[in-house]
Amino acid sequence: MLYHLLYPLKENFIGFNLLSYITFRSAAAAILALFITFLVGPKIIKWLKKKERGETIRNDGPSTHLQKEGTPTMGGIIILIAVLVPVLLFAKLNNVFIQLMIGGTLWMGLVGYIDDYLKVVRKYPQGLIGRYKLMGQVIWGLVVGLTITFATEYTGVDGYGDVHWYISVPFFKNLMINLGIFYLPMVVFVITATSNAVNLTDGLDGLAIGLMGIAALAWAGMSYVTGRTDFSSYLNVIYIKGAGELTIYCSALIGACLGFLWFNSHPADVFMGDTGALALGGAMGTLAVVLKRELLLPLVAGVFVAETLSVMLQVGSYKWRGKRIFKMAPLHHHFELCGWAEEKVVTRFWITGIILALLTLSTFKVR
Repeated sequence: MLYHLLYPLKENFIGFNLLSYITFRSAAAAILALFITFLVGPKIIKWLKKKERGETIRNDGPSTHLQKEGTPTMGGIIILIAVLVPVLLFAKLNNVFIQLMIGGTLWMGLVGYIDDYLKVVRKYPQGLIGRYKLMGQVIWGLVVGLTITFATEYTGVDGYGDVHWYISVPFFKNLMINLGIFYLPMVVFVITATSNAVNLTDGLDGLAIGLMGIAALAWAGMSYVTGRTDFSSYLNVIYIKGAGELTIYCSALIGACLGFLWFNSHPADVFMGDTGALALGGAMGTLAVVLKRELLLPLVAGVFVAETLSVMLQVGSYKWRGKRIFKMAPLHHHFELCGWAEEKVVTRFWITGIILALLTLSTFKVR
């Protein structure tokens, strides 16, 4: 919004020319997002406590978690505000990628909010019925897939012509694969799987939000390189016109994650709930799809993938063999029951996330 209002006035005030730089607007978005969390966070937490929007802790989990009973949840509202306001102010709102990120954050946040509302306020133990939650994720996946199908930004890319239904392959110079009719199902799967993966990981204080901040930093780097002809040409990666604007969204996300971590660090004053987890997961899945980095998603989000696989393996093993592989799933609970303190699990998972983010960025040069 500020870009559209103030940048045309650069002839009258040279300072407005700063708005032409993605780096400046990204830094401003990150700082503003951090400030907003500090500003609205205490007020929203106070409101959640007043409304008794507290988390219910499962009895079959680690006993140390029982003391968290009643901690305010639905704190994802803080994250949504902190991300969307800077993006609306500093990004180019006529950019199709920014429109997708705003739409996806709001849509998946709404699905998560309904789930939280049914669990916390209406006291439905399962919250939103699984098939309705899945329907919301599938709908957004189709919206993203169809938007990419008709977006002109994917026309005439790097000698491939139209790359709407292509995905790029890591470790190879400008190698892309056309998925054809399988592209739309792939998009739906990526967004659905990623949003659920973040939701499963959100089980320890600061775990999911810290990992999202680390991943957002990697996505910011990938967005910036993908949106610049000089950098993408030098690194032999796909160039997508307008993708650089996603750096602003990722920067706002980094600021929001850091700010929310202030309140979500152990012992947490608030949980993000499905409102935040589904929105963040949906956003990361959407980023991977629009940047054509779907094959890098399992690497940059490796901890989220491991958490999801642990649940799938646990359920499958118990169903077919009558035995459990882990003491408890998701994976972070397994390590807790092995004797690791909650803070140690979170810190070590963060370290793993940092290593994976660095490895992801290194794939841009290792070709």
